[in-house]
Order: sequence, then structure tokens, then C-alpha cells
Amino acid sequence: MSQLETEQYLVVGGSHGIGAGVVHRLLSAGAAVINVSRTPPTVDASDQLTHLSLDLTSGKLEKDHLPERLNGLIYCPGSINLGPLRQLGRQSMLEDYQLNVVSAVECLQAAVPALRATGAASAVFFSTVAVAQGMTMHASVASVKGAIEGLTRSLAAELAPKIRVNCIAPGLTNTPLSERFLSSEAKRSAMADKHPLKRVGEVEDIASLAAFLLRPEASWITGQVIGVDGGMSSVRG
Repeated sequence: MSQLETEQYLVVGGSHGIGAGVVHRLLSAGAAVINVSRTPPTVDASDQLTHLSLDLTSGKLEKDHLPERLNGLIYCPGSINLGPLRQLGRQSMLEDYQLNVVSAVECLQAAVPALRATGAASAVFFSTVAVAQGMTMHASVASVKGAIEGLTRSLAAELAPKIRVNCIAPGLTNTPLSERFLSSEAKRSAMADKHPLKRVGEVEDIASLAAFLLRPEASWITGQVIGVDGGMSSVRG
């Protein structure tokens, strides 16, 4: 068995959207994947794929759930709760922070012993273009994802050299989480027009980078927040 075939990755939220795209890529590369999510994975059944049913809004991942060695962790759960300042509520903001930040930290805490055991592992988190590019109605999601960007840099320093930590900041991507923004051709066209590359993101746009950051090919990259946003954060037409 080759080194590639023995690699093991933990994908939190790998049943749908970008997470499912990452699971598919890792399995296709011959790696073993543990998927942690509320629902079973949508990718084809594989003896290299293990599903752990867990709702992070009410439960917590424990290190006893995991193998002794992991090559990488990617945390995919997130929320897109939009609204004006007057509608921001304590409970909804706390729920956003719990799902996006606290549960991400708890999953990494559970995985660190197994990640350190490999001697060269990787963790990947997700932010949003709305952190770097101020957007109306995005106060809650930009706040929690801004925390993720700070967390990424801090943990990259703390966990080096054995564990690399990076973050991807996507623009609007065609996933179940964002389907309400893309539910008609008119909406899709309007959203596409906001991006210099004139389209919204697709799962593979993000999953390809995420899988790369997890794997040894990215072994000299850590502490980075990488935008995959059709140019929205940095390009003006």
C-alpha cells in the first residue's frame, strides 16, 4: 500500500456542498476519509469512507471518535444569516459564533493528537469574501468569519511546525447553503455580474484548493487566508 493510500483525513460537514466536493477529491486520490455530519454523505459508497453522525449544534466531537493518526482536518459547516443592524439578535449571533467558531475549535482540539502523530498535518477553515470586502447586511457572518481568519493565523503560529493551518475565503458559491440567492436565472445573473469573472463560484472551484491545502503538495503554506471569489475582493472592473 502506498503512502497516498494510507493518508487519512477528517472532513467535518462533508455530506453536502463544498465538503462533499472535498470528500470526493480525497477519495479519488486514494485517501481514507472520516466524514462528520448530521446526514449521511452524498458521494458514492466507498470502503475508504467512514461516516460519523454528529450534530455540532448539540454535540461535540471527541478525540475517542478519531483514529490515532490523521493527515488533515477540514471544517466546512457555516451559516449565511443576513440582515440589517436593527435585526441582529443576541441568540442568533451566538448561534452563528457557536457553529462557525466554537465548534471549529472543538473539532481541532479533538483532532490535534492524531494530527501531531503524523508529524506533518494540515487544517483548513473557511471564511468569506465579506470579511475583506465590506458588504451591507453581512454583519453577523462577517464577524464570525473574521474571527476564523484571526484564529487561522494564531493557530498557524501555535501549531507549527507539525500542523499547518490555512483558511479559504470564498465568494458566493453554488451550494445548498446559498441556493436561496441563486433560485432563479435573474438572481444568478445578478450575482454573477457582481464578480469581475462574471460568474458565481462552483463547488469544484473551492474544493480543489481545499484538497490541495490538505495534502503534502502544500507543505510550505501556513497561516494564509486565500480568496477564491472571482476577483471580488481585489479586482475592480
